[in-house]
Amino acid sequence: WGYALKLLMGAVAVSGAVIAACFRYINVNVLAKQDAEEAAALAGKPKKKKKPSMSLGESVKYLAGSPYIRDLFVLVTAYGMSINLVEVTWKSKLKLAFPDPNAYSAFMGQFSSATGVITLAAMFFGRFVFRKWGWGTAATITPSVLLATGAAFFALILGGDFFSPIVAMLGTTPLMLAVFVGAAQNILSKAAKYSLFDPCKEMAYIPLDQEQKTKGKAAIDVIGGPLGKSGGSLIQQVLIVAFGSLAAATPYLAVILAAIIGAWLLAARSLASQFEEKMSEEV
Repeated sequence: WGYALKLLMGAVAVSGAVIAACFRYINVNVLAKQDAEEAAALAGKPKKKKKPSMSLGESVKYLAGSPYIRDLFVLVTAYGMSINLVEVTWKSKLKLAFPDPNAYSAFMGQFSSATGVITLAAMFFGRFVFRKWGWGTAATITPSVLLATGAAFFALILGGDFFSPIVAMLGTTPLMLAVFVGAAQNILSKAAKYSLFDPCKEMAYIPLDQEQKTKGKAAIDVIGGPLGKSGGSLIQQVLIVAFGSLAAATPYLAVILAAIIGAWLLAARSLASQFEEKMSEEV
């Protein structure tokens, strides 16, 4: 394991050096020329005033007053919380299934490779979804995937005895089956995020005017992003303190996950109707 770890860290160091070299090349040979050309083109023109960033209080006030941005905020926050709630529970089971560091590292390598392949395939599928069914359907696929796979994962953890015949037929253990289902959940949810969720989020800003785009993005960046990343962790910490362990808190995590995804689906449907209305007004 020590030798494998050194090889991995060496690969990380080499990759970091390559990225740094590419970054320097782009800044020196590409961006510098573009900046010079833009400066020459804008010479003599009045400079545009920089738009100030929004404070936390201003972001909360803006979210409260804009149903459209509020629904978009729910989408961003719910994704961060949902993926965190499932991923932490899955990794706790993964460590039990693969206590050997080499086996754990090998599994995570296969997991990363599968994530890349499935995500690439989903990128092509996502374009078809947008063309065939539109923004509303695309926006509900990611939470639907998380709900279905999350339900299967928590069902295996909480009702292992019920699935014993299936587990025996597959020639595995309840723990290992839960690990593989959790891996599939993580892979599919990340593929859905990159192929559908992220494009939906950016497309949602299209029908807004410049002020709404600026303030909306600022509000979501100030509150939505951090709350989505830290909210799931905070929920788990509170439940662990209350019930003593992550295993004891798992049933409550499943209920909270279902509630969060339910709110996500409602917000997606509400935002879809508003999005279509705004887009029709522009035509």
